[in-house]
Amino acid sequence: MTTSPGQRGLLSLVPSAFLPALVYEVGNGAIAPIIVLSASQMGASVGTAAFMLVLLGVGRVLGDIPASVLADRIGDRTSMILSAGLALIAFFACMVATSLPVLGLALIVVGMSNAAFYLARHSYLIDVAPVDLRARAMSSLAGAHRIGLFIGPLAGAGAIMLIGLRGGYVVAMAAAAVAAALLLVVGDVEVPGDQPPSTRGGITSYRTLIDHRRLFATLGLAILAVGAVRAARQTVLPLWGDHLGLSAEAISFVFAIAGAVDMALFYPAGKVMDEYGRLAIALPAMVILGGAMMTLPLTTGMVSLTIVAMVMSLGNGIGSGIMLTLGADAAPAHNRVRFLGIWRLVSDSGNAAGPIVVSVVATVWSLAAGIVAIGSAGLLAAVAFAVWVPKYSSYATPKAARANRHEP
Repeated sequence: MTTSPGQRGLLSLVPSAFLPALVYEVGNGAIAPIIVLSASQMGASVGTAAFMLVLLGVGRVLGDIPASVLADRIGDRTSMILSAGLALIAFFACMVATSLPVLGLALIVVGMSNAAFYLARHSYLIDVAPVDLRARAMSSLAGAHRIGLFIGPLAGAGAIMLIGLRGGYVVAMAAAAVAAALLLVVGDVEVPGDQPPSTRGGITSYRTLIDHRRLFATLGLAILAVGAVRAARQTVLPLWGDHLGLSAEAISFVFAIAGAVDMALFYPAGKVMDEYGRLAIALPAMVILGGAMMTLPLTTGMVSLTIVAMVMSLGNGIGSGIMLTLGADAAPAHNRVRFLGIWRLVSDSGNAAGPIVVSVVATVWSLAAGIVAIGSAGLLAAVAFAVWVPKYSSYATPKAARANRHEP
């Protein structure tokens, strides 16, 4: 029996959309802290061990377009189930790997599985979320992602205490299995009446890129910059904390506080976007995140670092779901999945580029200069949003949001 999301709002989407996403992310959170440790046990240097983490992002970039082809052909739900199954196998390969090449290949497959799962759940939520609740649905999905990544390391730590380092991978395998099981047994919700019908097949990814080349050359650059700044946030905090001479425990404490701020803001962010337009969140989010990051080199100790980290998380937290929402607004109904594949490729390329920009500028000049450089990309993204979001989203401003709202 299907349930109309219009009857109970977002609650009707929890079993089929948000819960599987949260559980799946627990697996990614569980392996995040132990990848470097696994590589180190295999004799990897510090640089090589850190590179293993990069391979997850490489896998996502490599998987975005194939993921869109898969979802286009077999549907979102089936694609998510297959992705979770493939992730389970890849997690097992990580656990039993005895050499760096095997571990690296397994991590690439994990990244590709993530690409397919993320894209399919994004496409599915566009279909089943009422248009008037779209931003809240997308920010809630982003919130489920954050909560899962927060729970994962805690569950992994408990398993590691019991059975050793492989316990983290066991948690990841269990999370992938449970996510797949949920998708198998929980029924879809009914597509709401205000949602334009989507069609699939018949148009290649290359054709889609050509047809929307102006969008990807303009708004796509803003999305690339957002991905870069967000990814660099996870890199610059521990690097600057280490530069200040803080211990690993102190830096972890700063991360925990910042993470709590980040997780608390996803639903209010979506509500504001639905009521007052996308720019009401997109602009302050990037100004706050980029500006706070640029002030990071001014911190001199744990207290000031924690304050700046919290402000950065405020910017990142209120921006929860903004890229998902803008992608949903811009995606054409007649070829949505292929469009989302390219959209996510641009975003994931930014995620991969952010830490690289920091590293290159830090090597050529200084760490402080690298942090300021990537922070300025956040301010440029805000300017780009102001110029191009109104061109590609029917809900960009308060006036546009009111005009397009489906009142009962």
